[in-house]
Amino acid sequence: MGKDKSLDNLWLAQTLFDIGAVEFGEFSISHSAAKSPIFINPKKLVSNPMALRVAATLMQQEIELSQSLRRSRISQFEVVAGIPVGGLILSVAYTLQTSTPTIYPRMQQQGSGQRGIEGKFQPGARALIIDDLITTGGSIIETARFLADNDIIVKDAVVLIDRDQGATDYLRQHGYNLMSILKLDVMLNYYHTHSMIKSETYEQCIHYLREHRAPEVPPMDVIPGPDDYGVDASQEH
Repeated sequence: MGKDKSLDNLWLAQTLFDIGAVEFGEFSISHSAAKSPIFINPKKLVSNPMALRVAATLMQQEIELSQSLRRSRISQFEVVAGIPVGGLILSVAYTLQTSTPTIYPRMQQQGSGQRGIEGKFQPGARALIIDDLITTGGSIIETARFLADNDIIVKDAVVLIDRDQGATDYLRQHGYNLMSILKLDVMLNYYHTHSMIKSETYEQCIHYLREHRAPEVPPMDVIPGPDDYGVDASQEH
């Protein structure tokens, strides 16, 4: 059976543009980085139930397809772990779509909430990390290690949007597999070919992404955070 039109990846790219989750201009995403010509905020999906449902369904389809292959790209898992805040929104949507439990890694003390894991899980459980956006992969590695410290096994991560700036290779070097639903360059090509952005804007964004790929992967015992690559972790991962 063919995929419903509303469940097409590019439909989601269009919707993200329409709801203002994709912005063009000059954005300071850290104190040290050059100004970015594009800013992505997938958290805006929280106000669009249909698009959020589509995002969860696309993740489900990609995961199930991968697991059906002889050489699966995604290991089996018992829970999903959403990285706050955008990843947590998506993981809850995925839970409602698939009935797979969500856990919440609380990596910093927040008020009366202590560091630890919110949600029920069995020691040694296998988790799939979910996030909304990835740039270098620092947040996913940090989360995976935090989960491991709490006796939760992580091998894979799924993100809604990959800025394609080196995260896939970076995670692979550290033993994690990354699956993405949308690549930013594909989104930009779509916006350009449908005259949603000017050629100048398109070229500027593509040039920025190429120039700001993550540097060569460091040794295994040196794991830089997102700020080491000039990315503000509070806005983009």
